[in-house]
Amino acid sequence: MNVLVIGANGHTGRHIVKELSSSSQHFVRAMIRKNEQAKEMEDLGARPIVADLEQDFSYALENVNAVIFAAGSGGDTGDDKTQAVDLEGAKKTVDYAKKMGIERFIMLSSMGADQPSSGPEGLQFYLKAKGEADAYLKESGLNYTIVRPGALSFDEGTGKIIASSSITDKSSDIPREDVAKVLVESLNTEETNHKVFEILKGNTSISEALKSI
Repeated sequence: MNVLVIGANGHTGRHIVKELSSSSQHFVRAMIRKNEQAKEMEDLGARPIVADLEQDFSYALENVNAVIFAAGSGGDTGDDKTQAVDLEGAKKTVDYAKKMGIERFIMLSSMGADQPSSGPEGLQFYLKAKGEADAYLKESGLNYTIVRPGALSFDEGTGKIIASSSITDKSSDIPREDVAKVLVESLNTEETNHKVFEILKGNTSISEALKSI
């Protein structure tokens, strides 16, 4: 697959690019905002393309089979940036993907996006934006997978997770490296087509966990 990673320069995004690049099945295009980020993407094995989610970036999806949307406004920005990136940027990507006949769309969401009012007060706007973006993708007619991890850590990945439509005990976390592996493996795992699921670190291999979704 020719895969466009949106949010490629983020902490999780770089893991996604690295994971895709290590597979002989995929050609990776990494969407970045600044030219100075291009060298790192090339070193990770991707072809960088400079584009801005807040502008017209439809050209970034040309000659692409699949999209992994992993962009986020970041914890130190205001609600206006969350609205522009996490919601409107995601919705524009969905619109472009529909127009261009993209075969596969993987969305990195967040645990709690389905019940934003139950989340911490400081995260409720973010979770609401993520939830609305998820709903927009689900209604698009695209072949989607929406992955909702819990708290992200910088720990080394273990390759083992728990995955379910709703995880009862949400108190754990998950390494970003494992989140990236889930997103990439979902591309070619039919059991994840048209599915929304939560993930945390666990005792089941990623491949086995995704096949049981």
